[in-house]
Amino acid sequence: MTYFLFSDIHSNFPALEAFLEIADREKPDAVYCLGDLVGYNIWPNEVADHIRSRRIPCIAGNYDEGIGLHSDDCGCAYKSDEEQANGAVSIRLTNEWVTEETRRYLRSLPRHLRLDLHNGPESPNLLLVHGSPRKINEYLFEDRPDKSLLRILHDAQTDALFFGHTHQPYHRILEDHYEDGRVRYRHAVNIGSVGKPKDGDPRGCFVRVRYDGVPRFDTLDGFKVDFVRFEYDVERAAKAVEYSELPDAYAEALRKGR
Repeated sequence: MTYFLFSDIHSNFPALEAFLEIADREKPDAVYCLGDLVGYNIWPNEVADHIRSRRIPCIAGNYDEGIGLHSDDCGCAYKSDEEQANGAVSIRLTNEWVTEETRRYLRSLPRHLRLDLHNGPESPNLLLVHGSPRKINEYLFEDRPDKSLLRILHDAQTDALFFGHTHQPYHRILEDHYEDGRVRYRHAVNIGSVGKPKDGDPRGCFVRVRYDGVPRFDTLDGFKVDFVRFEYDVERAAKAVEYSELPDAYAEALRKGR
């Protein structure tokens, strides 16, 4: 089985188009979106329309939830007064630009998806969230201690947790030791961002998940996660920002991947 997982498009239609071309070419068994379709660029309706028309299962991101509720708060953690001011412009314009059809669609999105992959004892499952299982806008950064991440996976009762929100991809494999000496390997995977990377690489990013038969978590070889970086027309997306009322800082962020 092969799954494509992608997230954090943020109204970047050129990036979404490039991702969908890869999906059309490779034809994975399933494609899932982990939210934040809108914000920070000029194509919120086009992005939502494409994901909806393709019937891609999708969960809500914090920005989607804010726009779906016609709120002026996206639940974002801005680090400076300048970022806060720019963010206020973005959510105001996004609320102005989205159609009521898009807003209804964003309101309809669930907060998580659980993929049960087999019936029976200790049935493996994948949990797809936007920020964390606890909160839609919680940031799970790569430097979080193993013990804390493992507790989150335990509480969520999942073998593999996939999430976005930070726009910074990573894959952590956590050893879960049982009293009888067995080890179960649990996976915490930040899938990065298709349309607004923040790891210094302006290319879009998504995750390809692969396994044969029933995925195994008692071995490191039974479940594969690959990060895929892809080129898209960054200048088209950046210039769209500059030709709009959005702050130019968002154009530079796209060019620099930050």
